[in-house]
Amino acid sequence: MRLSIPTFRKRKAPPLLGIDLGSSGVKVVELSPGLKAAMRLQRYAIEPVEEGAITDGNIERPEPVAEALGKALRRLGTRTRDAALAMPSSAVITKRIILPAGLSDEDYEFQVESEASQYVPFAIEEVSLDFQILGPTANDPSEVDVLLAASRREKVEDRVAVAEMCGLKPMVVDVDSLASRIAFDHVAAFLPDAGQGQVLAIFDIGQAVTRVMVVVDGQTVFEREQTFGGHQLTLDLMRLYGLSLEEAELKKKTGELPENYHSDVLAPFVEHGATDIARALQFFFTSTPYTHVDRIFLAGGSSVVPGLCEVVGERTQVPTEIFSPFQGMEIADSIRERQLRFDAPALVTACGLALRRFDA
Repeated sequence: MRLSIPTFRKRKAPPLLGIDLGSSGVKVVELSPGLKAAMRLQRYAIEPVEEGAITDGNIERPEPVAEALGKALRRLGTRTRDAALAMPSSAVITKRIILPAGLSDEDYEFQVESEASQYVPFAIEEVSLDFQILGPTANDPSEVDVLLAASRREKVEDRVAVAEMCGLKPMVVDVDSLASRIAFDHVAAFLPDAGQGQVLAIFDIGQAVTRVMVVVDGQTVFEREQTFGGHQLTLDLMRLYGLSLEEAELKKKTGELPENYHSDVLAPFVEHGATDIARALQFFFTSTPYTHVDRIFLAGGSSVVPGLCEVVGERTQVPTEIFSPFQGMEIADSIRERQLRFDAPALVTACGLALRRFDA
């Protein structure tokens, strides 16, 4: 199975499931053409995965991951079998290279494989590889910028195997950061002037890591990861109230906790998160020519922690909002919109993968 980063060749749009296999859970999204809008959120499901089954993006135990995915698919009730999966960015080497313009597809594949051997620290036959031609090089139209992506084949095959255990047919293996970017570009199109001229920062707050991306006029100008995530809040609940992992995760969502929870646990966690986000922006300002951010989006399952969005806005003095990748889409009648508002920020990668159906 090759890696498959976004292409822009026109094709029909057969049904496709976007599947995000994360350390905290499995997320599945299915989009379809809409009646009044271009797209419709047809179905989605989130299913927790056994702790330790996926660690640092690596599938350590395929069986419980496949079990969680199977449960999600049964809840989804879909007949769609084609799937798009994502590799964690930490498991993928991406590199922009410059190649001559006008080569055949076969020549580009040969050139990319030759270039990849310079950047990949293991044997090229052990690698799943793909590339995308981004367009002409800025200063020389006789050359093109090419995005190369490479990952250990065994890591790709681990994800493919989990999907196949559930009767799915993997059609795409993307990179999670690129899938998230597809979802962000979809939403950016609904901003005033499609976001042109604005410096837009996205903080995707996961279980253990926050992924930071800053986009200007459709170009990613800054990316980094930092160690802050919602699992810290879970650990605090377990430590202070003697809860199991499952109990802590459940009570974190329901809010059924002692009165001192907000002052002794939630407030310090929110303060820590806002401080980390402010520091990340300062690092962005000192390491790039940019001196401001026009808007902050918070994504990921932990972005909906009560008070975080408001405190980040106050701390950074930048308009801040919770990110939903389903902006401008129709929503199927079977989906409860109140629950979707809570779940949507965690579905960014899965939605971006499902959007691959609509590559044009």
